[in-house]
Amino acid sequence: MKVKVAINGYGTIGKRVADAVSLQDDMEVVGVTKTRPDFEAKIAAKRYPLYVAKPENVEQFEKAGIEIQGTIEDLLSRADIVVDCSPNKVGAENKAKYYEKSGIKAIFQGGEKKDVAEVSFNALANYENAIGKNYVRVVSCNTTGLVRLIYMLKTNFRIGRVRATMLRRVVDPKEDKKGLVNGIMPDPVSIPSHHGPDVKTVLQDVDIVTTAFKLPTTLMHVHSLNVEMKEAVKPEDVISVLEQEPRIMLVSAEEGFTSTAKVVEFARELRLRYDLYENVVWRESIGADGNDLFVTQAIHQEAIVVPENIDAIRAMFELADKDESIRKTNETLGIQKVF
Repeated sequence: MKVKVAINGYGTIGKRVADAVSLQDDMEVVGVTKTRPDFEAKIAAKRYPLYVAKPENVEQFEKAGIEIQGTIEDLLSRADIVVDCSPNKVGAENKAKYYEKSGIKAIFQGGEKKDVAEVSFNALANYENAIGKNYVRVVSCNTTGLVRLIYMLKTNFRIGRVRATMLRRVVDPKEDKKGLVNGIMPDPVSIPSHHGPDVKTVLQDVDIVTTAFKLPTTLMHVHSLNVEMKEAVKPEDVISVLEQEPRIMLVSAEEGFTSTAKVVEFARELRLRYDLYENVVWRESIGADGNDLFVTQAIHQEAIVVPENIDAIRAMFELADKDESIRKTNETLGIQKVF
């Protein structure tokens, strides 16, 4: 028996989660939703059963000649779980309006506040906490990247305070309504940014403070981390640990990875939609100065949370333990040590 998965919101994250679900042997996509009858809705209707996210917009789809199977309420009646990939804060509205009434399990994305779910989730760090839960929140792209790296460090070394600076892409590539053109924006100006507190919703015992800046780029985020080490650690020791984790990809400037543009160019040859599910860590950035460890990594904001959504589904339905779920997800998505 396969878990029947509904995707509410077939956008940047939703379409990637839908495609990832379709690759699994223990789950299937029973439908996706769109709000408006645009070109993305036409593509969605060719790939999956399409439903209307806002029932009041049904007539618009009919006028546009796009075949639909019903509304969000019809979709939920055919699913075991819904992965909400709506814009920020809309997921909480959907929970109150649809999910609680239908009694369906739901996964939310990092744009929602932590209180929307019973647990904030990262597969490496706290898979077990999501087992059997009804509502799970997969933390944001930046938080996912931070949690993975910090988890690997704290489970292999004794660490103290983490200080991290987020250099954030301003919008996703397809967005054309907003964004910086010629400027760098502290976001927020005050300390901390929301990323540190969000990390603590998964790794409660980590002492972390973060700052963030928006940059006029759409490709990836970059993180610069400074981790206080409570024991002597050599860079090669850290590299050895990170080399063992498939969801962390080590690259080198010597190999041509001199910027996020080069990382994306590599990904275009590697994956559909140039999706990088892994943290991309520069080997040369891993350095020690006394008790301070430094690491720089890049995060593909459009894709990094996709495997986490798949693992969350397995945990919520108790389909597999942590190691087995991660192994299956990695295998189906092609997450492996490339070099």
